Amino acid sequence: MREYTEGPVRDYVCLDLETTGLHPKTDRIIEIGAVRVRQGRPQETWQTFVNPGRKLTERTMQITGILQEEVDPAPEIGQVLPECLDFLGKDVLVGHSLLFDFSFLKKAAVNAGLSFEANGIDTLQLARKYLPELPSRNLGELCRHFGIPHQAHRALFDAQATAALYELFCEKFYEERSFAPVPLIFHVKKEGPASRSQKERLRRLAVLYGTQLSVDVEKLTRNEASRLADQIIFRYGKVPQTVKNPEKTPQ
Repeated sequence: MREYTEGPVRDYVCLDLETTGLHPKTDRIIEIGAVRVRQGRPQETWQTFVNPGRKLTERTMQITGILQEEVDPAPEIGQVLPECLDFLGKDVLVGHSLLFDFSFLKKAAVNAGLSFEANGIDTLQLARKYLPELPSRNLGELCRHFGIPHQAHRALFDAQATAALYELFCEKFYEERSFAPVPLIFHVKKEGPASRSQKERLRRLAVLYGTQLSVDVEKLTRNEASRLADQIIFRYGKVPQTVKNPEKTPQ
């Protein structure tokens, strides 16, 4: 691989997350993987499982290969976030569909009262520009196309594969404008923890309808608790007044 004196960013951190779903407002991080690259060569990695405070669906476990027993003893996102952000530092971030990963970390940072701003380069956007003929430009298909070793849907392996893909793009397609880092922007408001009355209401709803909650109510935000209560009521029907006002329900 040729050395660059001027040209694409060669010092960066490649980032990838595994999550319970596709929506940062309703889903949670379950794994973080990152690779620090210097002069185009991987130098250091960082990885952790994250306890999402909820049961993983069969689909999530099937897609990622991550099991419930791997995330249950793992630290919560608030516990690992300072170390994660320290590893990312002020580096340019590289990722495949990078804003997806950034949005989950940004939400977690805002809720934890931490600052997280970054510039980034998205290999998916590069693939769309330079490889329009491919039927799919997801990371797995691109790795197969270029013969890059890859174990899909595990955070660190995806980050390592994305770093290799980015370096290959630098060799084949570099144009100053297309490869320039851009600010990553995701607007999110801080969410406070669920109130005592919200948590009590969820527990009473579960008892009333004979259902088991798939989340740890102690780890819910106010918005999450409100959405979950609405979902339970929508599924099972109108809730009695005594459950609507749990603080007035006799013990």
